[in-house]
Amino acid sequence: MRTRLATTLLLALVAAAVFATPEMAATGSRSESASLTVRDSQYGRIVFDSSGRALYAFTRDRRGRPSTCYGACATAWPPYIVSGRLRAGAGTKRNLLGTTRRRDGRRQLTYRGWPLYYYVSDREPGQVLCQNVFGFGGLWLVQRPNGNLVRLPR
Repeated sequence: MRTRLATTLLLALVAAAVFATPEMAATGSRSESASLTVRDSQYGRIVFDSSGRALYAFTRDRRGRPSTCYGACATAWPPYIVSGRLRAGAGTKRNLLGTTRRRDGRRQLTYRGWPLYYYVSDREPGQVLCQNVFGFGGLWLVQRPNGNLVRLPR
């Protein structure tokens, strides 16, 4: 059963990578001015980008440390890359916003120290398709406005 789930997830990730936009697949999502907001979801109130796209933390990363997601991992979960100033949107806390440097020198947005990522198959605002999924050595979890990760029973 676990092998079948892992195989299904891997095939979904490969398909998602193939259909991802070239810019996002290669570089992650960029924002001149990073802004987060809080919205309702099937997991309660969680953090989204200003366009309503869900953001994920990766438990293989360590709070306050650089990202561990590169290569195929970053193709499936593109990092939220920022180049401008950080703004706390509705429901978020400015003191929880930050950045970490990726290997290529780009700045990845963090919230409460967790590097933030998109899931490539989340295409619509408010869509959360990859919550509590294990992949690339860790769980992918959305965040509450206070920065806590939303953990579900496995």
